[in-house]
Amino acid sequence: MASWSAPTFSLVEYFESQTVFQCGYCKNVACSVSNGMWAHSLTVQDYQDLIDRGWRRSGKYLYKPVMNKTCCPQYTIRCRPLQFQPSKSHKKVLKKMLKFLAKGEISKGSCEDEPMDSTMEDAVAGDFALINKLDIKCDLKTLSSDLKGGIESEEKKKENSLKKEGSKELIHPQAIEEKLGSGEPSHSVKVHIGPKPGKGADLSKPPCRKAKEMRKERKRLKLMQQNSAGAFEGFQAQGQPASLLPKAKSNQPKSLEDLIFESLPENASHKLEVRVVRSSPPSPQFTATFQESYQVYKRYQMVIHKDPPDKPTVSQFTRFLVDSPLEAEYPANGPECGYGSFHQQYWLDGKIIAVGVIDILPYCVSSVYLYYDPDYSFLSLGVYSALREIAFTKQLHERASQLSYYYMGFYIHSCPKMRYKGQYRPSDLLCPETYVWVPIEQCLPSLDNSKYCRFNQDPQAVDEGRSQDLNRLRVLHRRSTMPYAVYKNYQEDPSEEEGVLEYANLVGQKCAERMLLFRN
Repeated sequence: MASWSAPTFSLVEYFESQTVFQCGYCKNVACSVSNGMWAHSLTVQDYQDLIDRGWRRSGKYLYKPVMNKTCCPQYTIRCRPLQFQPSKSHKKVLKKMLKFLAKGEISKGSCEDEPMDSTMEDAVAGDFALINKLDIKCDLKTLSSDLKGGIESEEKKKENSLKKEGSKELIHPQAIEEKLGSGEPSHSVKVHIGPKPGKGADLSKPPCRKAKEMRKERKRLKLMQQNSAGAFEGFQAQGQPASLLPKAKSNQPKSLEDLIFESLPENASHKLEVRVVRSSPPSPQFTATFQESYQVYKRYQMVIHKDPPDKPTVSQFTRFLVDSPLEAEYPANGPECGYGSFHQQYWLDGKIIAVGVIDILPYCVSSVYLYYDPDYSFLSLGVYSALREIAFTKQLHERASQLSYYYMGFYIHSCPKMRYKGQYRPSDLLCPETYVWVPIEQCLPSLDNSKYCRFNQDPQAVDEGRSQDLNRLRVLHRRSTMPYAVYKNYQEDPSEEEGVLEYANLVGQKCAERMLLFRN
């Protein structure tokens, strides 16, 4: 890969009046309040620091909810993938996908019994309403026309591990970011007829067991395991050869990767591939699949969100999910694909069925949006894609050790439909006053009592990253960069300083000194 240095600046245009609009969560009019700015360009480090102060992007528009005023306070939430263990509900979704891929089975009642299937794309319902209302147009010329195009880099294929089960050979499913296969025709969806007959009252179902009996059985098995472990220790103490020692049974639960990449039979009904393609600047792979990806989005908006056919236009799709202020960066110690904005495409039998829009930043993978083909709603693609993104974060961590978090956007406790994000544990919420991360378990009791909460329990704690020297803030004025101390000589309206100070406090001292604030 040729050496390439990223731009050394971010350029933003701050809107001094707070924006009030219809809430995308409670649907009430003129009750959602936020501060906003337009990012003409943004380094990944600046955006990382901004989201760690409660900012979030929709296209090139960045906004920060006014937490103590807005109707549905939105708390930035992050998951810790390195300690993540899938819950019973998560495992159910992964097994459902594996059954579908292996045998074409569609689990009965897949939508009704999956409470977490209020999918990740709901996370930006408010963002979508906001960016459609704003329709801001850039009035500046491109400042860095000599930036090189993004270099599309797909991660190396994981080697397929072969396992035997009876007389059949099993193969590892396709790893993340494999190239598309030979273009085999899509398989038709096979519906499983029903479970095997049992001995219960309903012959189509297996016999029921009382919960008490099941608890007793588990207790008995646990006791047997403990006795077996004790016998093993005694046997080992007698100095027996290691080859004669009984093998200790592994009690370790399956990891997320084990569940996602569980081996499939060679004659599996379906083939799923997940590819990451750079969306900004668009890679050749992204450009080649743009129309197919857009058609999935259009159908998703019409079926799931009931949009009229003329609403999900190409320009709307581009403005919302393709345009990004993030500059592509390829540091030597970063992930192989680099930092910036990407689309994670889910290919089933040679066609796109879902797309996860993500940002890869120095310390995290940030989920932006998910859309999918409504015909595959039965696969709980919202939950499945979130689990794949958590696994992807762990994979990137192996190359870039600092990248160890998965940001899920906003957690909205006052909106029951949006509480599902709290089930991806361990996770933390961002304190809206001191900008420190607090484990979600410590936050929930307070949120049960009040929509708006300060999570930091230290009453003396303050925002350590707040603006402390306004004169060091950087400004772009008349095509020249200068510190605010110099710009004040050109400032005609003294009241302008109030808006600049508000901006500096919202973005923090570090970003205020690095980013260029456009003044005309």
